[in-house]
Amino acid sequence: MKGFLHPISLSNRWAVRLSFLILSVVCVSLGAHAQRWDNYPPANKYVRLTQTNLPIVFINVNTTMILREERITARMKIIDNGEGELNYADTVTHPGQRIDYDGYAAIKYRGNSSFDASDKKPYSIKLIDKPLEEGGEKLKAKLLGMGKDNDWVLLAPYSDKSMIRDVLSFELARRYFDFVPHARFCELFLDGTYYGVYILSERVRKGKHRLPLNDPGEDNGDLTGDYHFEIDRPDEPHVYYSKQRPVFNNGTRINWRSICFQYKSPEYEDFATLPGGTRLAMINELDKMETALASNNYTDPDLGYAKYIDVTSFIDYQLSTEFAFNIDGYRLSTNIYKMSKTHAENEGLDHRWKMSLWDMNIAFGNANYYEGNRTDKWQYEFNDRHAYEDGNVVPFWWQRLMSDPEYVRQLKTRWTQYRQEDYSDEHIEFVIDSLVTKLTCEGAVDRNQQAWRIIGKNVWPNYFVGQTYGEEIDYLKDWIQKRVAYLDKNWYDEQLDIPQLTNGNEGRSALPSRVYTIDGQRVNVPRKGINIIRRADGSTYKIGIR
Repeated sequence: MKGFLHPISLSNRWAVRLSFLILSVVCVSLGAHAQRWDNYPPANKYVRLTQTNLPIVFINVNTTMILREERITARMKIIDNGEGELNYADTVTHPGQRIDYDGYAAIKYRGNSSFDASDKKPYSIKLIDKPLEEGGEKLKAKLLGMGKDNDWVLLAPYSDKSMIRDVLSFELARRYFDFVPHARFCELFLDGTYYGVYILSERVRKGKHRLPLNDPGEDNGDLTGDYHFEIDRPDEPHVYYSKQRPVFNNGTRINWRSICFQYKSPEYEDFATLPGGTRLAMINELDKMETALASNNYTDPDLGYAKYIDVTSFIDYQLSTEFAFNIDGYRLSTNIYKMSKTHAENEGLDHRWKMSLWDMNIAFGNANYYEGNRTDKWQYEFNDRHAYEDGNVVPFWWQRLMSDPEYVRQLKTRWTQYRQEDYSDEHIEFVIDSLVTKLTCEGAVDRNQQAWRIIGKNVWPNYFVGQTYGEEIDYLKDWIQKRVAYLDKNWYDEQLDIPQLTNGNEGRSALPSRVYTIDGQRVNVPRKGINIIRRADGSTYKIGIR
């Protein structure tokens, strides 16, 4: 190569390089452009769906290219005849079906690795009252029984071949968090082509039925809230970097890494319309919490971290993250939010920083990197293992919290409570079996496999590749069993007498461990007719399903 380039002048070399660069950009652009015109169809575009127990979502963009950064107009229709009823794709032959939604939506692709590494793409959807081209404005609606809102996502389980990891995490944790997204399985058609099983989900965002946040300053000008940050990659134009450095587990600072916070509520573009100083006030509230946690008297109940964080909320986030050994936990898609003092006092709520859950699809042993398959490691110690490899590291908060004996005592008490309630072996199995039944009883899993042909195939970042859907579920159950044993060994206290938690959900403390039909046959979920529910405490009761 040196001999070939030697006769070319310096200016000509730059001309060659520039020409090559332009050609490369054009080729890449044309390739992406051509690839997106067909909106990433499944491997098999001819899957037939006649009837299903899952809601059916029809999205029509008239072959318009869906984009990642900008939204386009779509027409969306959702058929849902209710739990236990069948839904039919042929709306002409079955005209009397219940229409859950029929209107416009502004749609775009979403996700980072869930987009780039998956053939099956996820979508961000905002409901609108008319097409964008006609000035469409925000519209709020209930979807599939979930709270009325404008902002929704269609998650696309792909590398998670069980298709239940996100929903499983949400359902097990729901009882303990102030807010965890609700989500519903559905089957999707895009421009008449069957795209498989999706998850229509709420987002961790401000909303009447989600994060109960007002506009900053709305409560008598109080700018101590209402705020929402997300710890994630610096892939937005305006982010905030923590003043505190991350640390190794021994407390040594990692000076070459920083923690990035994205503005979620309000978003950066909103600050121009809010009271002056809102952005600085938002940053100040975060800084005060981090400063207290980093201080020498961080354990002081009046001056330390407990003044600024809802300790139970942080414990609940840690338990859910460690239970699933979510390798993205703490460092990506990690949401913290708070109310202003005035708002919280008016509502009788806590104004301190709280946490919620999101993005668990590569948890539960589903990752072949960063030891994602292990059941005997702690994700909060991620920095010790991988700070030299990944720029997105865990904030110092967790090392600091786990250095406080009182926090650890509360953590162990809470895990013991979890295990006696919604995280009991019986209830975990019950939830898994219920979700699996939803996906298998009318063939949704089989149709998804026909469309995408992923089972038996190594899809990034799979650690385990089952040859059947059943093998994928068996691996998930086995992994959870081993993981729970590790958490119990370290955090379960057999001496504790845990009072049953109600949290507004009276009647759930005695959880169902077995479901039987009237003739004694054990089933995964209640069926039509009379069912016998046997609780974990040995009591039984009957329920009728019509």
